[in-house]
Amino acid sequence: MASIFTKIVQGEIPCYKIAETDDFLAFLDVNPNAKGHTLCIPKKEVNKVFDLDEATYNGLMAFSRQVALALEKAVPCNRIGVSVIGLEVPHAHVHLIPLQSMEDARFIKKENMSHEAFQELAELIRSYV
Repeated sequence: MASIFTKIVQGEIPCYKIAETDDFLAFLDVNPNAKGHTLCIPKKEVNKVFDLDEATYNGLMAFSRQVALALEKAVPCNRIGVSVIGLEVPHAHVHLIPLQSMEDARFIKKENMSHEAFQELAELIRSYV
């Protein structure tokens, strides 16, 4: 069965797209730890990040870096945190989280945003990619 991320890649589920290449996709997390929390995924469905072939793994990290640099310009923060946990969706993914403090990285506190706020934020971040 396809993961929710594969369904996003295939256009079956909408997302707030930040960046896309032939191999990777970045979109806003709809249950964000902080404003701007972004997910970067390979379009190819692989369960665990370390099961990616070396070229895809390195490509995902380079893509995530590019998105993180844009995110840092668009969302005021102390730094962009990176997390690879992979328990919530069986599809390799990188969390990019604008951090004000370590609390933003704990996956406990969540940011509430409207559909319009998500759209505006995605457009702002895209403008820096």
